[in-house]
Amino acid sequence: MPNNYSHAHVRGMFRGSRFFYNFAVMTDKSITEANERTALVAGTEMMERLAGLRVTVFGVGGVGSWCVEALARTGVGHITIVDPDDVAMSNINRQMPALHSTVGRPKVEVVAERISDINPSCEVVAIKGRYTPENGASFALECQDFVIDAIDSLSDKADLILRCTDPSTAPRTAFFSSMGAARKLNPAKIRTAEFWDVEGCPLARALRTRFRRSGAFPKRKFRCVYSPETLPHRMEGESGVNGTFAHATAIFGLTLASMLIEKMYALTDSEKSKQT
Repeated sequence: MPNNYSHAHVRGMFRGSRFFYNFAVMTDKSITEANERTALVAGTEMMERLAGLRVTVFGVGGVGSWCVEALARTGVGHITIVDPDDVAMSNINRQMPALHSTVGRPKVEVVAERISDINPSCEVVAIKGRYTPENGASFALECQDFVIDAIDSLSDKADLILRCTDPSTAPRTAFFSSMGAARKLNPAKIRTAEFWDVEGCPLARALRTRFRRSGAFPKRKFRCVYSPETLPHRMEGESGVNGTFAHATAIFGLTLASMLIEKMYALTDSEKSKQT
């Protein structure tokens, strides 16, 4: 871990097989030159709300990393990132933390450093670990304002969806999920919908099949980003590996961020109307 953080105190500790990086930072939430362009359209009240948000993002690969970057640049004040993987050469084509210079480093470590450099006022907790049905309760997601799902594992994703749509364990404001972002090309085909209305996505289809077979269903509706497009592979590759374009996975991630930002924009307007 580099030690050149003049604006943040970096702390880390092992907890089981996971390493936590906590960037404990200054609490000044005033509008600065770095975020004044956002404040012009958001307003000071929304900026204050964003600074107080607690958001957890599961998966900081081709989708989640771009979501986190947008949230940090928009002024979200507390971000927890969770991912078990180290940067690999095969990530370079689409993932924000993946550079030749970062290969072999934990993705969450690289992303946490970048967030701190973008938004020194953001408190980041980076967990090098995996969400599973067995450890799901340990994340205390009911204490978060938003949870964003950008993970690939079918079983883990299904359990996270169930947890985040159960009123007793759901985040306080909203849960958003990414469906499959591989084998996509056309940005115009990337859209959002309620989970049961998603069409043409193999991952969504597999999740729905899993829920029906298990008899355990999401207890609340939730919105997803998806695309009905599926490109064929033009060359042979490793079995089970899907091809990706950087712009497609990034748009998925930025769309997840936009869903949160739009929700906060609407909530701010709603509160203002109640006061008048």
